Amino acid sequence: MTACKAERLVCYLLLIMKAQGTFTVQLDSAPPYDTSDGVTLGRTSVKKQFVGDLSASSTVEMLGARTSVKGSAGYVALEHVRGVLGGRSGSFVLSHTGTMNRGQLELILRVVPDSGSGELTGLRGSMTIDIQNGTHFYGFDYEIDSSQSGGTP
Repeated sequence: MTACKAERLVCYLLLIMKAQGTFTVQLDSAPPYDTSDGVTLGRTSVKKQFVGDLSASSTVEMLGARTSVKGSAGYVALEHVRGVLGGRSGSFVLSHTGTMNRGQLELILRVVPDSGSGELTGLRGSMTIDIQNGTHFYGFDYEIDSSQSGGTP
């Protein structure tokens, strides 16, 4: 994809890159803060360690809601990731929104705009998570806008 700034007639190449690997999680759940009307609301702090194309650690703050219907729940979270992505050092923030409707999962993880730092300035993208036999796998489609990062993609 090419992005051009008309005022300067400068074009930058945006390459969509893919990263994949696994991660581990360490959960620290607080007691539920609301358990009324068949809904349980809670907060969980998470520490993650990523390996693969993303070599990083992260901290996550998550708010979740479980209903009395098995397999129905929702959560929102913010995750600060620090490490190396595709050979570039820096940090960024992921925004999570997840819902389960009677076991059917919908999960959206996106990079918070303008949250990239260091060599990850200008980072945009989205991540997928897949859990198989207790192992957490990630896929990350991303691009780095070189007009913001000061470098070439």
